[in-house]
Amino acid sequence: MCFVLYIGTTNPLARRKFDKEAADLSVEPLTERDAGIRQHFSSPEVQYVGSTSGCGCDFPHAMFQSGGWPEIEFHKTAEKDDLDIARDRVHRQNCEALVSLLRASGEKLVELYGVWDGEFGVVPQAHENISVESLREPDFYFKESGFYRVHLKPLSES
Repeated sequence: MCFVLYIGTTNPLARRKFDKEAADLSVEPLTERDAGIRQHFSSPEVQYVGSTSGCGCDFPHAMFQSGGWPEIEFHKTAEKDDLDIARDRVHRQNCEALVSLLRASGEKLVELYGVWDGEFGVVPQAHENISVESLREPDFYFKESGFYRVHLKPLSES
């Protein structure tokens, strides 16, 4: 099963189909299958954003377990092997691309919601207000079933 990420905006983002030959983020309109995700957003436009893997699995994310996200603390303290370092590099590249996509949107605030594919009706287990720069932090992980209001301007100016 894959992690999937959705973006709520005022205006639609430029659409990009996933192309495995040109690793980049994809942005696609909702389909009939995932249209139920819209219920969680206040933004008029909701679209799917895929990472360089096509789904959202190349965005750093942590599973919701036992009422929390223990993986986040584990990742902060665990020793990293070469595979972990390579995965972190891919995660950071995808977060950088996401920050660029969000900044290019011209929006002041966007909404992000990440869930496991098919769990579109799952109620958010966390709501967070963050700055877009938070996505660049090395220890940032999307919380599964975490809903984010991402400020593209400093929080004090929003």
